Amino acid sequence: MNYSMLPFSYDLHLHSCLSPCGDADMTPGNIVGMAVVKQLEVIALTDHNSCKNCPAFLKIAEDYGIIAIPGMELCTLEEVHVVCLFPTLEEAMKFDEYVYGQLIPFPNEENIFGKQEICNERDEIIGKEANLLINATNISFDRVYDLVKQYQGIMIPAHIDKPTNSLISNLGFIPPDSKFSCAELKDLSKLHSLRNSNPYLEQCNIISNSDAHYLEHINEPVHFLYSESRDIRDILKALVTNP
Repeated sequence: MNYSMLPFSYDLHLHSCLSPCGDADMTPGNIVGMAVVKQLEVIALTDHNSCKNCPAFLKIAEDYGIIAIPGMELCTLEEVHVVCLFPTLEEAMKFDEYVYGQLIPFPNEENIFGKQEICNERDEIIGKEANLLINATNISFDRVYDLVKQYQGIMIPAHIDKPTNSLISNLGFIPPDSKFSCAELKDLSKLHSLRNSNPYLEQCNIISNSDAHYLEHINEPVHFLYSESRDIRDILKALVTNP
């Protein structure tokens, strides 16, 4: 990244109470509030296969003056997790509608998987998602880049250093015809070995997010991205511009 640009502390992989594995305290308002306390400047909400808490999330963040990006953690046909980020709420909700139609329908059992709660900007529960959101979709990994681009968004393979639900663990390799130029690691100390075994990563920007499901797990302001401005389109462009 171009370090002459403006630095922004970030955490771009956060789960709200809409994700069944997300803590009940992970309401849009609490997430934004914790980000403000921790002095993060850019955050993204990325619930499993859904953007339905993004409207409240963006409204609250705007009130606090924090940059909030609407997003989703998509689960592909191969059960590879991919962070998808969008420049506008409108595009994110269009993507949400498409993904929901590709989600394998299976009723959520709250006592087994957890609640899937939709909130408004006052953190009031206004609905619940009926189908289990942590299921795979019918979208294969090799379709994700072009699909997300149709909605003006970017894709970032999630936690590629994890032994489950990651590109490398589930496919066993990075397809050489991949188009993504940004990848997420949970533990940056693994980057050197991952690049040695996966040379494709040499051409990628690498970011590290919390994948927080609990408020206390949201990142401290220790990771920075560099953008020309506070505009979300500039931030997304900076993430995928080759290093």
